[in-house]
Amino acid sequence: MRNTVKSILLGAVFGSILIFSDAFNWYRIQEMFHFDSFHMYGLIGSAIVVAGSVTWLLKKAGVKSASKQLIQTKKKEIRPVGNSIGGLIFGAGWALTGACTAPIFILIGYQWEIGIITLAGAVIGAVLYGILNKKLPL
Repeated sequence: MRNTVKSILLGAVFGSILIFSDAFNWYRIQEMFHFDSFHMYGLIGSAIVVAGSVTWLLKKAGVKSASKQLIQTKKKEIRPVGNSIGGLIFGAGWALTGACTAPIFILIGYQWEIGIITLAGAVIGAVLYGILNKKLPL
């Protein structure tokens, strides 16, 4: 129960950050794809730096996860063709809907029609990937 409450609170904080930073705004995302504004690149870049730094610090300090295991990162297989195709599909969906996975629920709250469509597309895509993952030659 405690972990559920913590997760909900952390999700609310993260959602608030996305709202206040305007990360869910379709116009901001279009500015990014048209290279008209640095706003989203700065936001994404700072998120990568913060996440990488915190992960490194947690690993260096030997902090354990909620399940009492040391925090570890695993090297993933590089699949250039599959990653490129997946990135293009993800980017096209992001450009069309104005949402990556994080702000989908914010969009449902603010602009429910596009949020519901985006969530449906994300769920369908995840299910298809789960079904086809082992069969893909990439």
